Amino acid sequence: MPQNDLISSIFRKEVLAMSAYTVADARGLIKLDAMENPYNWPEDIKIEWLETLKDCQLNRYPDPEAIQLTETIKHLNQVSDQFDVLLGNGSDEIIQLLLMAVPPDSSVLAPDPGFVMYKQISRCLGLNYFGVPLSADTFDLDLPAMLSAIDQHQPSLIFLAYPNNPTGNLFSETSIRKIIEISKGLVIIDEAYAPFAEASFMTALNRYDNLLVMRTVSKLGLAGLRLGYIVGNSAIIEQLNKIRLPYNINSLTQISANFALSNKTLFDRQTHAICAERAFIFKQLNDIEGIKAYPSVANFILFRTPEDKADNIFASLKQQGILIKNLSPQGGVLANCLRVTVGKPEENAAFLAALQKSLIVL
Repeated sequence: MPQNDLISSIFRKEVLAMSAYTVADARGLIKLDAMENPYNWPEDIKIEWLETLKDCQLNRYPDPEAIQLTETIKHLNQVSDQFDVLLGNGSDEIIQLLLMAVPPDSSVLAPDPGFVMYKQISRCLGLNYFGVPLSADTFDLDLPAMLSAIDQHQPSLIFLAYPNNPTGNLFSETSIRKIIEISKGLVIIDEAYAPFAEASFMTALNRYDNLLVMRTVSKLGLAGLRLGYIVGNSAIIEQLNKIRLPYNINSLTQISANFALSNKTLFDRQTHAICAERAFIFKQLNDIEGIKAYPSVANFILFRTPEDKADNIFASLKQQGILIKNLSPQGGVLANCLRVTVGKPEENAAFLAALQKSLIVL
């Protein structure tokens, strides 16, 4: 049998129609494309961390419930005992668990543009995914359109990133509460960038039975650990636990994350530095003729370039050793848009200088 016929006879049509999620090669470049915390740990903290790993029993399976880490997360987020926490191998695994748990004919709703994995995993599983366009001028929720889509499609799951990726803004709290109240399905507030926004729906969990709050430690400064978690009604978490693979959080991640989260003051300092640099970049971008930067409460900034210049500017920056994210190919409200992650001061200065040079050349 020819290989193409073999593949088409085995794999689902949804998989065959997809494109793989690709990650840009950042070797030799200043990496400002993936919303990572640019700061490492001080040497004394590294030594203390390595000491905690000495007795890690790699010959044994990890704690299947990650009890100690879960307790640390609950304490850090002031989660009461009436709610449970489920840990995932990054937020992506939790999104996948949620989507795997609903019936195969279910509808899924999210604003557009939004985090790409909501759509990617939904389509992979053959679910009915609907993206509702954001307001073009403010990137806020179009509440009438959202409510109409909820009424029409009756989604089992609604994902709302808070702040939103890739736009960086916080949606209207009033609009979000209306969506939670009207929805007959689950509403997941994705707070991946909460450390930079000082805004959260975690305290609203006791008001809405259908609300779940999801977070990750990746943007905080632990992207290499691949750890996400979701908080919500114990009965809902119990159902998700049924399809969670056993031992999904490895021993090294459990120990390392628990250690890191117990050093909250370190991350608070780094977050403060990132927010200060974010304000600096935002001002500098808007002082450049032809560039419009959008307000952000995340650790990245979306900015619009002159008409039909985004691709060339992106390529020019890369040639100068700066890697950011080109969102213009997605079209719609993101046409002519690029996104830059907030880096260290010297990285941000290099980016701004390279951008100025790109605009002169082009």
